[in-house]
Amino acid sequence: MSSLRQFKATDLFNFNAINLDSLTETYNISFYLSYLARWPDLFSVQCTPNNNLMAYVMGKAEGKGTDWHGHVTAITVAPEYRRLGLAQGMMDLLERVSEYPYDGYFVDLFVRRSNKVAIDFYTQLGYSIYRTVAGYYNGETENEDAFDMRKPLKRDVDRQSVRENGETFIVQPHEVQF
Repeated sequence: MSSLRQFKATDLFNFNAINLDSLTETYNISFYLSYLARWPDLFSVQCTPNNNLMAYVMGKAEGKGTDWHGHVTAITVAPEYRRLGLAQGMMDLLERVSEYPYDGYFVDLFVRRSNKVAIDFYTQLGYSIYRTVAGYYNGETENEDAFDMRKPLKRDVDRQSVRENGETFIVQPHEVQF
């Protein structure tokens, strides 16, 4: 049994084990605190009954006009708690909050092109590739492309936030603006 709750500032002292995954983007403390201050309802953590952290999702609301949307900045599950459905529950919550109260048109996220497990997971949740962002992830030896994946919400009745064959639509990182 576990519980899903809003992230608290004190959780920053206990989530290092979750961030050890090489595919998890990590940020400085002020970055996490800025999200917590601005979008607390889009920043959640999954806990054991003993209040040990199992996973977290961090998001924000951004954009203008029909680009107004929820964005998944980071989602990760500690290795010992994977394959239990935690990520799906956290994504469901972020999508619901992006829909109400934020009234977004879609939810988006960026994922490494090489991360097939994550791409398959997001596809099963209804996300599709909107575009490829060339060299989005900066590596020590080389850059890696990202897929911008999107899932339309109820407000996007015409499904303008998705496109066919999005992986062939290539943009540069500086062209990604909301």
